[in-house]
Amino acid sequence: MMDTRIVFKSIAPLASRCYSHGRVETDEEFDAGWVTYFSKPDIDAWELRKGMNTLIGYDLVPEAKTVDSALRACRRLNDMASAIRILEAVKDKAGPHKEIYPYLIQELQPTLSELGISTPEQLGMDKL
Repeated sequence: MMDTRIVFKSIAPLASRCYSHGRVETDEEFDAGWVTYFSKPDIDAWELRKGMNTLIGYDLVPEAKTVDSALRACRRLNDMASAIRILEAVKDKAGPHKEIYPYLIQELQPTLSELGISTPEQLGMDKL
């Protein structure tokens, strides 16, 4: 009688972890990189949106100085709709931590006043 058993041999390599041994970016360097990105004098609307989309994709709420530089980029581009969207995105990223967004607005208030940017709440958008 013929042996019909099939022997399965593992051909997949063993899982291994690859760790980067490179330098780890500090929080300050991370923030400074984004401030520099949004502070480019020749930033265009696509770069602004791409940068914000990338930044919002991280598991963090952006620092006030980063949001400040993004709002200033909106003003340079005369794009107030994007400024409002940025504030909405930051509020959304704060999620259940209800104290973060009011703190950021408090920190950004001088910039908002200087640039003539209204918050979504001032525009009544939080009531929709």
